[in-house]
Parts: sequence; structure tokens; C-alpha cells
Amino acid sequence: MRAKRSEVWSSMAKLGMGELEARVLDVLWDRDVWMTPSEVHQVLIRRRELAYTTVMTILVRLWRKGVVDRERDGKAYAYRPVETREERAASRMADLLKTGGDRSLALAHFVDSMTPAERAKLRQMLRRSRS
Repeated sequence: MRAKRSEVWSSMAKLGMGELEARVLDVLWDRDVWMTPSEVHQVLIRRRELAYTTVMTILVRLWRKGVVDRERDGKAYAYRPVETREERAASRMADLLKTGGDRSLALAHFVDSMTPAERAKLRQMLRRSRS
């Protein structure tokens, strides 16, 4: 049975734009190929009813933000992320450090939240970067 338009909008309202953008990016990262809005939509509707126009709007917003690149694919555009999932996470962390007050204190709190294995890996990476 097809959901009513009001039910679709209601379910979308529960997800913020950031969450919707994250889901679209996850699809692009998981597939690791250029994808049209229709292809992204087909993956997303398996998980949750979402309007095609919403997917298209999110992709355009991500493109305007410089998060995804696009190229013509027939009458439509195909999209792919500019950065890997990990590069994007690092960029976001750097942005937060710029606006998070005392950088040293923010980093200290971040390191405190890491598991012992993650801290060991960080120490290893820092030693390698110094040499």
C-alpha cells in the first residue's frame, strides 16, 4: 500500500536536513560510482519512503556546498563525493576545532573519549608523522 503524501512528509520531517544529507552521502560512498538522483533514490526507498524530488534537492544542495561533484549523464546529472568518508570526517573535525574554543582543550576531550586502541593508533600515527 502506498503511503499518503502527508505521511511521507511527516516521516521526512523526523529527519533533519543533515541526516538526509548524511544518508545520501552514505549511498554515494557505499557505491563508489557516479550516481544519478534516480539511482540514489532507488537505494534510499528500500530503507525509507522518500520522494525523488527530495533526493534531487539534497544532491543539488550538496553540490552547491562543494561536497559532491556532478557531471552530465544524458538528461540528468550524476553525482559523486569530492572526498572519501574518512576525508570528510577529518574536514568536519578540523572545522569544529576552528570554532570550538580552546583547540588544545577540545583535542584533550576528544582524546579522552577514544578507546585505548584508538589512542595507541593515534600515538603510532603521530610518531610516523614526525619522522
